[in-house]
Amino acid sequence: MKKNFPIYDKFNLSDINKQMLAEWNAKALFEQSMKEREGCPSFVFYEGPPSANGMPGIHHVMARTIKDIFCRYKTMKGFHVKRKAGWDTHGLPVELGVEKSLGITKEDIGKKISVDDYNAACRHEVMKYTKEWETLTNSMGYWVDMENPYITYDNRYIESVWWLLKQLYDKKFLYKGYTIQPYSPAAGTGLSSHELNQPGCYRDVKDTTCVAQFLITDPKPDMTGWGNPYFLAWTTTPWTLPSNTALAVGPGIDYNVVRTYNPYSGEKITVVLANALMGSFFSSKAAELPLEEYKKGDKLIPFEIVGRYKGSELTGMHYEQLIPWVNPGEGAFRVIPGDYVTTDDGTGIVHIAGTFGADDLRVSKQNNIPPLHMIDRDGNIRPMVDMKGRFYLLDELDPEFVAKMVDVEAYTPWQGKYVKNAYDSTKQPGDETLDVEICMWLKQNNKVFKIEKHTHSYPHCWRTDKPVLYYPLDSWFIRTTAVRERLMELNNTIKWKPQSTGSGRFGKWLENLQDWNLSRSRYWGTPLPIWRTEDASEEICIDSVETLYNEIERAVEAGVMQSNPYKERGFVPGDYSKENYEKIDLHRPYIDDIVLLSPSGKPMRRETDLVDVWFDSGSMPYAQQHYPFENKEGIDSGELFPANFIAEGVDQTRGWFYTLHAIAGMVFDSRAYKTVISNGLVLDKNGDKMSKRLGNAVNPFEAIEKYGSDPLRWYMIANSAPWDNLKFDPAGVQEAARKLFATLHNTYSFFALYANVDNFTPDMPEIPVAERPEIDRWIISLLNTLVATVDEALSDYEPTRAARAINDFVNDDLSNWYVRLNRKRFWGGEMNADKLAAYQTLYTCLVTVARLIAPISPFYADRLYRDLTGNEDQSVHLAMFPEANSSVIDKKLEERMRLAQTITSLVLSLRRKANLKVRQPLQRIMIPAIDSAQAESIMAMKDLVLGEVNVKELQLVSGDDTMLVKRVKPDFKKLGPKFGKAMKQVAAAVQSMSQHDIATLEREGSITLQLGDTPATIELCDVEVMSEDIPGWLVASEGNVTVALDITVTPELRMEGLARDIVNRIQNIRKDRIYEITDKIVLTFAPEADDADTRAALEAYGSYIARQVLANDLMIGEVAADDADVEVLELDSLNLPVKIVLVK
Repeated sequence: MKKNFPIYDKFNLSDINKQMLAEWNAKALFEQSMKEREGCPSFVFYEGPPSANGMPGIHHVMARTIKDIFCRYKTMKGFHVKRKAGWDTHGLPVELGVEKSLGITKEDIGKKISVDDYNAACRHEVMKYTKEWETLTNSMGYWVDMENPYITYDNRYIESVWWLLKQLYDKKFLYKGYTIQPYSPAAGTGLSSHELNQPGCYRDVKDTTCVAQFLITDPKPDMTGWGNPYFLAWTTTPWTLPSNTALAVGPGIDYNVVRTYNPYSGEKITVVLANALMGSFFSSKAAELPLEEYKKGDKLIPFEIVGRYKGSELTGMHYEQLIPWVNPGEGAFRVIPGDYVTTDDGTGIVHIAGTFGADDLRVSKQNNIPPLHMIDRDGNIRPMVDMKGRFYLLDELDPEFVAKMVDVEAYTPWQGKYVKNAYDSTKQPGDETLDVEICMWLKQNNKVFKIEKHTHSYPHCWRTDKPVLYYPLDSWFIRTTAVRERLMELNNTIKWKPQSTGSGRFGKWLENLQDWNLSRSRYWGTPLPIWRTEDASEEICIDSVETLYNEIERAVEAGVMQSNPYKERGFVPGDYSKENYEKIDLHRPYIDDIVLLSPSGKPMRRETDLVDVWFDSGSMPYAQQHYPFENKEGIDSGELFPANFIAEGVDQTRGWFYTLHAIAGMVFDSRAYKTVISNGLVLDKNGDKMSKRLGNAVNPFEAIEKYGSDPLRWYMIANSAPWDNLKFDPAGVQEAARKLFATLHNTYSFFALYANVDNFTPDMPEIPVAERPEIDRWIISLLNTLVATVDEALSDYEPTRAARAINDFVNDDLSNWYVRLNRKRFWGGEMNADKLAAYQTLYTCLVTVARLIAPISPFYADRLYRDLTGNEDQSVHLAMFPEANSSVIDKKLEERMRLAQTITSLVLSLRRKANLKVRQPLQRIMIPAIDSAQAESIMAMKDLVLGEVNVKELQLVSGDDTMLVKRVKPDFKKLGPKFGKAMKQVAAAVQSMSQHDIATLEREGSITLQLGDTPATIELCDVEVMSEDIPGWLVASEGNVTVALDITVTPELRMEGLARDIVNRIQNIRKDRIYEITDKIVLTFAPEADDADTRAALEAYGSYIARQVLANDLMIGEVAADDADVEVLELDSLNLPVKIVLVK
């Protein structure tokens, strides 16, 4: 037997993965696919760069699968899809990793280790796991150019970043400002607002809070006469109270003057707080208690309101410094108006520390309130907390400042204390915090009204997981607020998947956009290309290495620099080769050694800040091409920009997605990408976040080795939409392998087995589809409908919809319906037109499915395609994506067959319910047709249905037939929103519908019922139609199809069922004995002497049994129990010996 189609002894997707990968690599198939599409229309894809200083995880398989699907799909659609890999090599992840491995902190850089050596360690660290990333990329079948990646530390990449910054500078979008910014003491740098808004950065924490008592020094008359008068102000950060310099009130808020007692000391006090918040501090039960009768320790503390003022009437009043460690200077400790003060919580009076809050600093400046500052030994003005997150040590401060402004005795016990335990390596969880210490001090000094634990949301650093501080920083900013509206307009032109992310998470972010804090006070990153004079009166922003080279020449000529280091290293401006740029290093410390000349002849030194690493990655559309120095035409013409498609995790919404969008909008007035998929998280099967600590992380290399990439990729895409969180369950991967791939393999194996017997080849003269049997025309029609569905889904970036449609077709339609119904056409006999049509139909289905699944599951798709086409050199990934042929799509035929499948499914479910196997024939099914069209469709498929369900007769009855009784159950979840208060009345009307009304509802899809004078339209989807069983029958419904099955088994039917059981058992024995499908046999049955039923079945159905099992002869006689050819057939309650002899 000639084998045109390979047949495999085993099916192992992991092995197929490896075999095809070796084939691809050996023949450079990716490069070949790129070459074949040169000159075709361009499809632009941008790869979001990972950092190779960390190992890839299972979520990276998900992310890269999504990217690969659409790049492969567009390639098969005839596009030239350039896709460059990239490495994100700068920033906190790298630096913190290096510091951990070297056992140093940021403060050690320049002391224990030089900046040069530190950056060299970063350069090495960032590519630490490059091999693992390349291995994962290769083994999972993600096609991206790893040979020529863009690397963000490359000097050419940095040069493009500089050029972009110069464009912003020229547009007045780049400025320097002293503002309160989020700062990470653990990382030693400021953070941008988009970094602070990464998922998981804001966390609920339980902190000690307090309501402090600020002693009023110029009280109004009704604030005197009952102990000391105080303003009450609440804070969630008691550690900022030593820096308090003002209290803010809402000008329009009503404030009460209240006589009461301090809950801790029992002393008489008069307090001022918002009227709306009285209930938070005073019990209504104590309102009538006499003030004079209170004794310390009483549960209820009496109070009396003796005055009321608008906030505007309190402004200008003064109070005593709460914690007098440091003198802030003249003008402090006043009540000022605050437009952001509310009565949502607290006391309605806000404690102002201008060095630790942006709003605090703003209102302080508006009211000439001095923030509380320190002066360090270098003369720098600093807040009370240093950049490590602790109160300044006295010996780190300017001695003159200390002598003049600091109460050394009071401050000494507190110096060096960390404001958050997370910053102090000596602290353990549960240790007392500085907040608690300060609250206790306030309590001892009768300066606190209430101390309690409070849960609130607090920001944490996205890389160190430690709390951030709001800190005064001198930083460079990008004025993104200047183009807020334009960025919002451009966002409306982007196709977001899901759309809710674009309009919600991303859109709302743009609506509340703040200026971008660009500065990073670190060492390893893109240096900010701005040089300034010492007095900041003159500056220059450098846009290229050539510009810098020429400026150095000017500086050398003026004697500001001794020589040009770039010239000495042989760098040639205008030569953009890798070799030329490797002669220099634009990183610190070398860039810091360059001094330039200002227009007036002054030396200019570089601003020591680095650029936010997110600006690096957001620059990649241009910097990966070394734009505008190279590939300018490709970017400007639209061939390389903007991207047609990008995809990354949801955490990039306010990260890479935002920085791409912001830079493109500000520099080019363009969107950076046309379509974006924001994919969800990969969680464990219980919905928990994966982590090594919890032991629930999945190793992607082990998963690929065990299952192969194809079922892994298919499961991730088919299980849930990419933007939904995936609960990863290994059992689901195995199910994908079994349900789709094993089914496809079995279908192919069936085809190959018989095609090889009949010497079928794809190049045989094709029988026109119109001349093929109806079932062939049906599956061809459905196949082309599938092609259209998948093509439409992938073009709409809906891979899950595509995968599920393929799943359904392969399992429900191709394997479980077409192949099963047509097996006999492939068995035995000569190659006639009918058999050839069956082969050509199944071949077309298989080769088309191979092309359809290629973008999602590339390895098995290629194996299947090559096996079918017989050409090992013709990969499916070089083929075109299938196109739907509308001329062979017959929707009416599809609907008829779908009806037949529905009826079959219902009958089989009733068989299972009655425990009647399919091999047992039954007499009849009864179907009430809702209309003549449905009746016609049912009768057209009658023979097919009866054959599938093994029933003799199909009887149609009128939809109004009283033999089948139906009832309607309201769906309250749908009726409630639709009818509101009238729902109960509607439900009652629904439940009392007549059989005629129910038939009308099923036929028309809706019905209008009268509720008195009010009509109510009920849709079929608003209710559930159920059929009641009748004696001797079982009834089931689905949609508008109802089936009744006669479950009575007569002796004649039982006899036929026995014959079918015998056929089944003998077919299994043939397989076990590994008979060829054409081998003939002889059968001798030996039923018990008194088993008249079995003898009768063998006599009545002997010819049928012989035909089915390829028996030349079938006899009833004696057989020896020890005969090797004898088998015992176990048939329900009897055992039937049979001798099976192979005809030689």
